Amino acid sequence: MWKVIGLFALFGLALAKHENYEGHALYEIPVKTTDQAELVNYLTVTLDLDVWSHALPGRAGVILVPKEKKALLQNELSAAGVEFKIQTDNIKELLDLEDQLLAEASKRSNVSRLNSLPFDQIYTYHQVDVFLDQLAEAYPDRVTLVNAGKSFEGRDIKYIKISTTNFEDTSKPIVFMESLLHAREWITLPATLYAIHKLVIDVTEQDLVQDVDWIILPIANPDGYVHTHVESRFWRKNRNTNSGIACAGVDLNRNFDINWSQASSNFACSDTFHGSAPFSEPETQITRDIFKQYGDRIQLFLDIHSFGSMILYGYGTGVLPENGLFLHLVGIRMASAIDAVKMSWNPDYIVGNVALVLYQASGSAGDYGTSVGVPFSYTYELPGYRFGLGGFGFLVDPDFIEQAGFETWEGIKEGARYVRENYRK
Repeated sequence: MWKVIGLFALFGLALAKHENYEGHALYEIPVKTTDQAELVNYLTVTLDLDVWSHALPGRAGVILVPKEKKALLQNELSAAGVEFKIQTDNIKELLDLEDQLLAEASKRSNVSRLNSLPFDQIYTYHQVDVFLDQLAEAYPDRVTLVNAGKSFEGRDIKYIKISTTNFEDTSKPIVFMESLLHAREWITLPATLYAIHKLVIDVTEQDLVQDVDWIILPIANPDGYVHTHVESRFWRKNRNTNSGIACAGVDLNRNFDINWSQASSNFACSDTFHGSAPFSEPETQITRDIFKQYGDRIQLFLDIHSFGSMILYGYGTGVLPENGLFLHLVGIRMASAIDAVKMSWNPDYIVGNVALVLYQASGSAGDYGTSVGVPFSYTYELPGYRFGLGGFGFLVDPDFIEQAGFETWEGIKEGARYVRENYRK
């Protein structure tokens, strides 16, 4: 077993130099009116730009623009009187810096035991796969490993069940968490790995293990995640070839059977392409089947994303669930727990309905959880933290990785304890 553990000492990032991002610029566009926001969002669609954060009055849009489209975008914005700021004129430089910082952190790590997994790295699919196998072997009285099926490209999709009663005590609520549904959101992985660490390896709060059962799916989109390591860092979707269509991939967070296709894209090249049908993707089928298997015991579902410092709930159409008030109040409790320990440069968390806080979106995992009866179903958007020499967003600073796990865990604990106290009432 120790030989396998040694794999964690090796950092698995590919040696690609991100040539496909050479000259791509990251624009920050603070809009003042709804009309300006609509123009910016229209331009992102017509120019096929990579939206990191949608433009809203009071919330700047953040958009990655290929070098051949910079002039087009700037001319349109200037003509409409919309201000913009270029955060970096060549995102490749920040990608190279990310590689450098993560590689240096890997060299400093000394992983010789299961209980010394460092939180200063972003682990590859293979490393996490090995870790889950090891965890189940080392803690058979608490951890059950489930190989739930294959991804589109044939990779195993595994999750763990954590329980002191082998999931047989139906008086205990279940908390279900997943991360990396969107492949490029690397910082979400430490949130689920940190939760696993605190529930299995370094257990300091026994009530969370004794009174609650847990399902944790660390890599919900393995093919897309591998693709971000070896070819395209900002890839978002899965790797479905879409029956030979020029553009690959389905946005898994638009593929669930809840208002499917209403607020997503029919265009396969779009980052929000919803697929050919609800649950057309093997990855979303696995999440669906977890909900089916554990029925009304799942009381809290957390789909971990980045970035934005938000806790969002359904529905993506703007219609509130019947328990909308309680969803909001529990969301505030979780957000307050995070805000109490967050880094000072990140804003306080925003809590609210996804359509009212951000934009309309259909077919999401969070909405599906609500639709099948999970009383508290949320999308976490982790912070757009500072990175190295000034970048932010999806890029990862090793110095923030453990903090991301720690502060997110504070919110998760608050939600878990609420559902434990109110289960079956």
